[in-house]
Amino acid sequence: MLVETYDLEVFTPPCEPGAERFSAIARLTVDISEILPYLNATLRGAVYHPAAKALTWKKGGHNIAFHSFEIATSNAVDRGGAEKEINSLIELVNRTWERRAEIAPSRAIRQRPAPMAVYKLLPGTNCKACGEATCWVFAIKLALSQKKLADCPPLHEPQYLDQLAALESIAIVAPAIG
Repeated sequence: MLVETYDLEVFTPPCEPGAERFSAIARLTVDISEILPYLNATLRGAVYHPAAKALTWKKGGHNIAFHSFEIATSNAVDRGGAEKEINSLIELVNRTWERRAEIAPSRAIRQRPAPMAVYKLLPGTNCKACGEATCWVFAIKLALSQKKLADCPPLHEPQYLDQLAALESIAIVAPAIG
């Protein structure tokens, strides 16, 4: 187990006093920077910053940041939800640490693709098969890792395979950790 103890702070973000949302920071007693390349390899949509020893990730509407001695999350509906989210992130770090021999670490520096770059490669049919009203909305959600390329059925038609390949090269498509 990598993280055994930590101090937890749950708060309302200073930029939103009185807000209905909460953020939380786990201040760690151990440096987790060694696990970041493993998380980078396994978390779909993660953005790794090796020079800063940081990894950011979006999960279910939460902005998450892993730093050497901190794990932070935002946008929890209440204090209990913020605590639960931090606990699940600590479990994720520990589970990844236990499985690190099975994971090829990735030190690739990835950035989220710009929604417009994604949009320009989509079929542009606005067919709604992805569950979104327009291809633009789908592009935004794809860029934020809230949708997958598989969610766009037209992309898998023969006439769009070049666009699919281009999207695969710019989209963050690492497999999710199990």
